[in-house]
This record gives sequence, structure tokens and C-alpha cells, in this order.
Amino acid sequence: MAKPLTGRKVLLMFVAFFGVIIAVNVTMAVQAVKTFPGLEVANSYVASQTFDADRAEQERLGWTVKPAFANGVLTLDIRDRQGQPAPVAELAVLLGRTTMAAQDQRPELIFANGLYSAPVSLAPGAWLIHLEARSQDGALFRQRLDFFIEG
Repeated sequence: MAKPLTGRKVLLMFVAFFGVIIAVNVTMAVQAVKTFPGLEVANSYVASQTFDADRAEQERLGWTVKPAFANGVLTLDIRDRQGQPAPVAELAVLLGRTTMAAQDQRPELIFANGLYSAPVSLAPGAWLIHLEARSQDGALFRQRLDFFIEG
């Protein structure tokens, strides 16, 4: 014979049901905040003050960047308007996932045969490169490149 369904049992079922939902939501929110900084720039107002001048400087350089990844090596092909290797004086790269900072890395790229390359360990999926380069005349070039590694 089954026990009767009482108000107390119904209350406990509702509390357990919503307790699980709330616990999962809190866990997911904490993980989302922990793994994704959510910032492109620290202060958007300050960045906006020099945006037009920075853009004009980059357009003057006319550089293009093509990323590639094969056999554990990241390669960046940085070219000027004439299709020649761009005259880069300084280069800094932040390589990471598009949605979390936990896998960020700063590879040391070596220039050889007109290309910049570095050995890196990348799992399949979406990746991004934040590139900062300075030309021989001191002009700053910045670019964000999104790319996908097949798995």
C-alpha cells in the first residue's frame, strides 16, 4: 500500500527541484565569470580618444596578416602594401581561446624566410590572436585575428 501524498512531501519535492536548478545556475555563473574576463580594453573611453589617429596610422602602414597553424607551429605572414615582408621592429602576440583566458599564451615568434613562427600546442576549435607590432618608424599596428583549427 502506497503512502499518501502529503503537503510536506510536495513541499520537499519543490524545494529539492528548485534547489538543484539554483545550484546548477550558480555553478555555471561562477564558471563563466572565472574563465572569461570579458574585456577587449581596460577603459573604452580612454581607448576611444585615440581611435581615429590609431586607425589612420595603421591604414598608412597597409599591413596584412595571415595566420596559419600546422604540425604544432603557428605562423604569421605579415606583409606590406607591395606584398613584401613588413618591416616589423617589435612584435607581441597573445594567443588564446575566444571565450576564456585560461589557455592564453604568449609565444615567442622567430622571423625566418619572411614569416614569423613559433611552436605552440593548440587543441581543435576557435582561437584568436591579439597582435601588436611596431614598424621601423615607430607606428603601432594592432589587429585581432580569429581562426579555427579543425579537429
